[in-house]
Amino acid sequence: MKFTSFMKFAGFGIKTILFKKKDPILGTVIVTDKCNLHCKHCSVNNITAVIHPYAQIRNEMQILYDMGVRILFFCGGETFMWRDGDKTLRDLVIEAKKMGFLIVNVVTNGTWPIDLPEANLILLSLDGDKEHHNIIRGDTYDKIFGNISKATANNICFYMAINQINKDSVADVCRKARDTKNVKAVSFNFHTPYPDTKELALTKEEKAKVCETIKYMKKKEKAPIFNLISAFPYLINNTFPTPCHQCVVIENGKISTCGRCIDVPGLCEKCGYFFVAEYTLLFKGKFKIIWEMLRTYLKYI
Repeated sequence: MKFTSFMKFAGFGIKTILFKKKDPILGTVIVTDKCNLHCKHCSVNNITAVIHPYAQIRNEMQILYDMGVRILFFCGGETFMWRDGDKTLRDLVIEAKKMGFLIVNVVTNGTWPIDLPEANLILLSLDGDKEHHNIIRGDTYDKIFGNISKATANNICFYMAINQINKDSVADVCRKARDTKNVKAVSFNFHTPYPDTKELALTKEEKAKVCETIKYMKKKEKAPIFNLISAFPYLINNTFPTPCHQCVVIENGKISTCGRCIDVPGLCEKCGYFFVAEYTLLFKGKFKIIWEMLRTYLKYI
C-alpha cells in the first residue's frame, strides 16, 4: 500500500472513531448477477441475469466516489462475464484507478482466464478441497487451478464461504493459499443463512472449532490468512455491530448499507461476513482490531 493511501485511510479511521461518523469508505458495484455457476450456498445469482451497461456502472462508480468511497469492489454474479461492446472488466478496473479509488478489488469464481494485473486483489472463490468444492460449485476445481497457474499477476486471494458441506476442509484451503503460485492469501466468511440456504449455517460450536483451525494454520503452519484473529470471538457469538455503515453496495442504481442482504428481515443478526465484523469493530475503536488490521493490510495490499 502506498504511504499516501495509508495516511488517507488512517485519517478517515481517526475521524470516524472520534466523531462516531457513518460515512462509507468501502463500496461495491454489482456489475451483473449473471453467473455461469449455480452454487449450493448462493442466493443471489441469475435473478435477473442482466449485464449492466458501461455508462451505468461508470455513473455508479462516480456516485460512490462522491460519497467518499476509496476502496472499491466489483462483484457479480460472475464479474468476468461482464462486457459492453469492446469494454471488459479490465476497463472498469483501469477506469476506477483513474478516478482516484485507492484500492480496487474484484470477486470471481475463477472459471474464466485471470488477466487482471491492475486489480489490487482478485478474490477467488475456493470452497474447500477438490471433493467439497466440486459438491458446492460443480466440476470446476481443476479448471480454476489451471487458470490460477496462468494468471498474469500474483494478486489472487482465495475467498471461502464456510458451511456445513466444507467446514472440515478449511486447513486444505489454507495450505493451497500458502503453496500455490500467484496466490497471496486466503479470506474466510461463515455462511450467511438466507432463507433458502439456512440449513448450511454453522452452529456456534462449529464456528469456534473452525476458528481454532484458522488460528492454528496461521500461527503454526504460516498460512497467509487475511482475516483478523482478534475478531473471532465476535464472529463466533455474532456480537459485532451490524450493519456496517462504512460499507455500501450499489446495484442497478439502488444503494444498500453494508450489503444486499440488509433487505432480508433478521439476516443481519446472523451475519457471517468476516469483513463486516472487522470493519465495524475497527470503527468502534477496538485497539486489538486496529493493530492487527494495520499489520495485515500492509502485508497483503
